[in-house]
Amino acid sequence: MSKSLIVDLSLVDFDKPIADTDAIRDVNPQRFEMEQLTAVVYEDLETACCVGYKDVTNDEFWIRGHMPGMPLMPGVVMLEAAAQLSSFFAQKNDVLGSPMVGFGGLEEVRFRDPVIPGDRLILMCKLVKARRGRMLISRFQGVVGTSLVVEGILKGIPIPLERLPRAESTGA
Repeated sequence: MSKSLIVDLSLVDFDKPIADTDAIRDVNPQRFEMEQLTAVVYEDLETACCVGYKDVTNDEFWIRGHMPGMPLMPGVVMLEAAAQLSSFFAQKNDVLGSPMVGFGGLEEVRFRDPVIPGDRLILMCKLVKARRGRMLISRFQGVVGTSLVVEGILKGIPIPLERLPRAESTGA
């Protein structure tokens, strides 16, 4: 891989997650088909870096329509997965001082290779800047095998939960 990665993946033990799906649910609010992280496997508070992954299966909600006979993980879903990893790190470590972090923007996003069912999309994020109560900025990368498939910068903003309507639970 020619581009340097946020985290040297040889230092990461993918067999010993620090957060499985249930632990991720304790921090992130996404549920059902919007859950885009399988596990978080690395966290370094000193460098403000985090690594997680999404195991892409044949049961993903987008398979049937993106694209029929040629399933490609949509770029927006890759970005959502990166945002969920960044949000997990920020929420777990109370970076923003907010009960929820939402998408605030994207910059310099590049898609480099496709992600397909059977792939493990390894995601890395590094907190670049945080203004408590205002915004966080994270650099992110996604890798499949030895290929960098997506990268960019995302911004997270505090979500004022008191302004959101509470929907009825839809099951599970």
